[in-house]
Amino acid sequence: MPKFAYIAVDSAGKESRGTIEAPNQAQAVAKVRGMGLFPTAIGAAGGSEGGGAAKPASAPAAKKAGKKSMGQTKIEIKLPKFLRPKVKQKDLMTLTRQLATLVDAGLPLLRGLHVLQRQTPHVTLKEALAGMCESVESGSTFSESLLNYPKIFDNLYVNMVRAGEAGGVLEVVLNRLAEFAEKAEKIKNKVKGAMVYPIVVLVAAVGITGFLLVAVIPKFKDIFNDLLEGKPLPAITQFVMDASNMVMNNGLMVVAAIAVIVVLFKLFAKTKVGRYLLDTAKINAPMFGSLVRRTAVARMTRTLGTLLASGVPVLQAINIVRDTTGNEVLVRAMQSVHDAVKEGESMTAPLAASKVFPPMVVSMVEVGEETGALPDMLMRVANTYDDEVDNAVAGLTSVIEPLMIIVLAVIVGTIVIAMFMPMIQIISSLGSQA
Repeated sequence: MPKFAYIAVDSAGKESRGTIEAPNQAQAVAKVRGMGLFPTAIGAAGGSEGGGAAKPASAPAAKKAGKKSMGQTKIEIKLPKFLRPKVKQKDLMTLTRQLATLVDAGLPLLRGLHVLQRQTPHVTLKEALAGMCESVESGSTFSESLLNYPKIFDNLYVNMVRAGEAGGVLEVVLNRLAEFAEKAEKIKNKVKGAMVYPIVVLVAAVGITGFLLVAVIPKFKDIFNDLLEGKPLPAITQFVMDASNMVMNNGLMVVAAIAVIVVLFKLFAKTKVGRYLLDTAKINAPMFGSLVRRTAVARMTRTLGTLLASGVPVLQAINIVRDTTGNEVLVRAMQSVHDAVKEGESMTAPLAASKVFPPMVVSMVEVGEETGALPDMLMRVANTYDDEVDNAVAGLTSVIEPLMIIVLAVIVGTIVIAMFMPMIQIISSLGSQA
């Protein structure tokens, strides 16, 4: 069996050195930890002065020594942080699924990280994986190495990994994380898909309206001035003419006003009161409110169920759900649930009092608490609401398509009618003169 030399410190900070037999480096680290020591460096033992064990060296030190002995100098050019590509949820989902497969197949965690580091094309993920490999090699746990990259791995991810390490079921937790990410990505893509058509129609409506106001209507204005000889225009025509004049003469001011409104809206949305009011409006909005509510409930119940099933303590799980829900209304509801559970009460009462969660969700949670199968009940609720989100998206798409067509027809039709009404007056006056 291979021998590994280590340098470790005890709880008092005293350094000690020695060798230990283990099948691989990861298990050697585990054995050293089992002795009540905290390894700071570990490496394969070999021949040295006096026939003793070689001085242990961390992986980074070994790599540097190898480069020096070969007389090679490697220059790494790293992009600035603001130029590095962000890690999308899809990239993280793929990474988690691959790591879960490797660990589940019996590959040591460290070796799995090295494999993923070599094959991933994503620059940011590659650098993060390299840093995690060095951290794990130096004696840190996987969850501790994840804490160094908070922009990639959120609290949900880190805490689930920590629970998996504590329970010795890391591969199970990684699979659950991958499934969770896949479900969340699926719902997100469906909602995005439902919004593509309305956005395209809206952009077309704005473009057509702008073209008519800038390029077409001014020509009619000259014609009407010549033929009507100062007679007043119909009200709807005058309105369209005024809108055209405003766009042409004060276009920059209109754009600036829109930009200011958008900036003020975003600043207001970042405040606590603003977030709460906007999220309340989203949940209660006609047509879209039901979809937003179902999506939020599905995400919340799936997150909480996944955390509890992975062994995360209930109060810590509620805190994580509260911080990752992304909806201020649900944040306040989960804070009430946390306070109630902390006092030894049930989740059911604060969930019902929040008036955010449907009665079915409250009933399922109550049954789960009474039977001790709360994680399973939460996952069933999430699956049910995933199906409802699918149906809601399909129904919303079927309603939005004709609605947007009607909106576009009304805008263009109003402009056309406004231009033809003076023409009818001109034709009528010419007929009477004849």
